[in-house]
Amino acid sequence: MSRTDPDFVVAIPARHDASRLPGKPLRLLGGEPLVVHVARRALAAGAREVWVAADDERVARALEGAGVRVAMTSRDHASGTDRLAECAAIAGWDEATVVVNLQGDEPFAPASGIRTVAALVGESGADMATLATAIEDVDTLFDPNAVKVVRAANGDALYFSRAPMPWPRDAFQRDRTRLPGGGHWLRHIGIYGYRVGFLKRFAAMPPGHLEGIEALEQLRVLEAGCRIAVALAPEDFPPGVDTPGDLARAEARLAASHG
Repeated sequence: MSRTDPDFVVAIPARHDASRLPGKPLRLLGGEPLVVHVARRALAAGAREVWVAADDERVARALEGAGVRVAMTSRDHASGTDRLAECAAIAGWDEATVVVNLQGDEPFAPASGIRTVAALVGESGADMATLATAIEDVDTLFDPNAVKVVRAANGDALYFSRAPMPWPRDAFQRDRTRLPGGGHWLRHIGIYGYRVGFLKRFAAMPPGHLEGIEALEQLRVLEAGCRIAVALAPEDFPPGVDTPGDLARAEARLAASHG
């Protein structure tokens, strides 16, 4: 599908005290803070503005000279969505502005993927847009940290889950050590696009029942009857950095990319 370059902004939520990796935005990757790598990815995608929604002055200082703006947001936000809604108010974006929520732990997010999400907001007419990529091994399918998504024929999300889905009943009765043929499994990539008006609505929604069970905030949107369009990532979109082990793998990946 050919796309014209969309007009969009990027907002990067950067919570300092992440539960599984405290101080995550400032953890060093290739000698530079993780959040600086993410900011560069957003700038490379051609966003009209790039903002980091921070909750700690140390994050703001780390971004000096990086070419992005920083919104100092409350430490008390329960989610990245709440933090971005405050960022949108600080930035003064109007309700029609397309904003891409790029997680602050995605140092390898490809520019093409960021642009695809931004374009999908307008093309799909959905309330929200996101990406997915094919699952190619059974370990990923069974990993609860790898979120799965099932799409409708029009590309909208039917459901997100930490559980393996769809469940190939007959094939898994015989063998659960490998994926059967068919290619029906998708790993969700945690990047989102929406217009500022919907971002505000999303942040104001009460937490959903399904969201509470799965610990997946996007289920709040589906449970409220809203649409989430899901496109396949146009190129490799490596997993983000959530744990010390992830950071070590990211360091190895960065070193390999530099030869």
